[in-house]
Amino acid sequence: MRLDELNALPPGEADAALRPCVDIDSWVRGLVDARPYADRADLLARADDLARDWTPAEVEQALADHPRIGERHAGSGASAQMSGREQAGVDQHDADVQRRLAEGNAAYEQRFDRIYLVRAAGRSAAEILALLEERLGNDPDTELAVTAGQLREIALLRLEGLVP
Repeated sequence: MRLDELNALPPGEADAALRPCVDIDSWVRGLVDARPYADRADLLARADDLARDWTPAEVEQALADHPRIGERHAGSGASAQMSGREQAGVDQHDADVQRRLAEGNAAYEQRFDRIYLVRAAGRSAAEILALLEERLGNDPDTELAVTAGQLREIALLRLEGLVP
């Protein structure tokens, strides 16, 4: 979608176009309400600013739309398609890595009571696994901040892909 198209959409359609980037009402609404954007850099800067104000509850809400690392997202919507592309580096044929990711996901969920989230785009399964194992050592407050940062990276990458 071109920036001029996003700027011209009715609010409800702009909301629907942006929501697959991250399902956080305040972020989507803030981006929709700030239109029109002068250029792509203006849009991305606003998106980044809005993402820095997410509450823990908003981060938890957004995690509900993300699959576990190593699992393919069920569904056919825009968010599912984005997730599938982002996890392209997670090789489904490496049984040892898949097993360790599954075990790590379970350990992470038990420790932090949420799914493990990492920006998977551009990372190999081994890199994702190493980050998972490292983050298991974080305290809950540190890990929430890391998760929010990863969610912000994902949202911005998705937005960059939506409005190239």
